[in-house]
Parts: sequence; C-alpha cells; structure tokens
Amino acid sequence: MEERDKPVKVSVVGAGKMGEAIIAGLLSSGAYKPGDLKAYDISPLRRRYISETYGVECPETVDEALEDAEIVFVAVKPKDMASALSAISPHLRPETVVVSIAAGVPISYVEEHLPENTQVVRVMPNLACRVREGMLVYTPSTRVKSENLDKTVRVLGLLGRTVRLGEEYLNLATGLVGSGPAYIYLVIDALADAGVRMGLPKDLALTLAAQTTLGAAKMVLETGEHPAKLKDMVATPGGTTVEGLLELEERAVRAAFISAVSKAAEKAGRLKTR
Repeated sequence: MEERDKPVKVSVVGAGKMGEAIIAGLLSSGAYKPGDLKAYDISPLRRRYISETYGVECPETVDEALEDAEIVFVAVKPKDMASALSAISPHLRPETVVVSIAAGVPISYVEEHLPENTQVVRVMPNLACRVREGMLVYTPSTRVKSENLDKTVRVLGLLGRTVRLGEEYLNLATGLVGSGPAYIYLVIDALADAGVRMGLPKDLALTLAAQTTLGAAKMVLETGEHPAKLKDMVATPGGTTVEGLLELEERAVRAAFISAVSKAAEKAGRLKTR
C-alpha cells in the first residue's frame, strides 16, 4: 500500500446520527478498520453503543479521543458547538484538520474558538453517508494547506460525492443536501402507502418505491439528461403517467418542494450557536 493510501487517522467528536453515519460509512468503505478511528461523545451510553456496534475505541475523555488524530470531525448540533470546540481546542496538533458539519455555523465562528492557524473545513453532508451515497458540499478556510485539503477530500469521498462551494452557498445547500433525504423519504413513504392502498403488502410496496426512486436518481446522474426530459420519456401521450403528473401539479407538489428547501435554507441561516 502506498503511503498516500494509508488511512488518515480520524476522530469523530459527537456520536449522534451524523457522527455514527460517518463512522459507519468509513468502515464500510473498506479503507478503514475500527483501529483507524476514534470517537467521543459526552453520553456514556452513546460511547458504549458505538464501541459495541462498530468496534471503534470511544475513550472517556476528549484528549484521548483526539490523540494522533489527523482529521477531527465535529459532529454536534449548532447550539453545542461552543462547548465542543472549547473541549477539543487544547488537544489539537498544528497539522490537524477540523471538519465542522454543524449547519449554519460559519468558518469564522469555528476559528474564533480554536487555536490560531487551525485548519478548518466546513462541510454539509447528509445521512446517506452511512451507506456511502452521501452528498457532501464543502468549503475550506484560507488556512488549510493544499496537501491537507486533498487528504480531507479523499476521506470525504469515501462517504459519497463531494462538491466544493464558496461558503456563501453552504446555508443554501443545507436546505437541499442536508435536509433533502428527509423529503425523499417522505416521497418513498407516500409512494409505498399508495401501493398499500391499492392492495400491495407494505414491505413489497416499500421495496418497489425505494428501488424506483433509486433508479430514477441514477438515471439523472449517469445519463446527464435533464430530469424534465427523463420525465417526458416516461409520460407517453394519453398514458397513465401524465394523469398522475397532472394530479401532482394541481396539488402544487413541485411548489411545495421548492418552498420546503427554501425554508430549510433560511432556517440554517438563523440557527443559534448558543
């Protein structure tokens, strides 16, 4: 194995849903083994759960969790960022990259709570990182060295697709990337309920709905065709699909999705860090 391919030592501070998704995704990539990761959470129950479920070391103190860490994911809620940053600050090495995934928290806020010249990368991931199909948008601070950014992006890439954006777009992306899976789960659940209404067993209806959604998404990504063109390929003149599309338009489903993403993005800009 080349030096560049050796696993970067990663610590995850905050082992909630997203912290766990990052751990699970890195382990399922095959590039990481439990010994390459450490995790810390203020909850002893979460530490025990992560340790027993994934075999990852979860020390009782944050300084032990950060020992030898090259990348530290700070995966706590915005309101808990100040305390989390204060806790890790004394234990960061000069070359350690701090990856913040807190929605709405700017790089400047993170830097204010860490030692001078700390290298910070702000990331908005989503829950699909757990199955390595996440969408991760990121922006580095000006302090991040190019080699450390490359290293960080390689790790992020194990969790899904990565796109670099200016920080001014991160809150906007939160409404689409961070919250987006919840909207798609709602769609899948609704499609499955429709199947149940027509007489299908729920487990079968869920499989049909989820696979249909997955296939549609892959068509967009792999063909490069606009969704509107793909939609028209399905909706033949006078057919069944166009009747369903008309119902969706009459009920303003498209407008509802646009509004949902917009509202979530606006909320990201109002999240409190205290």
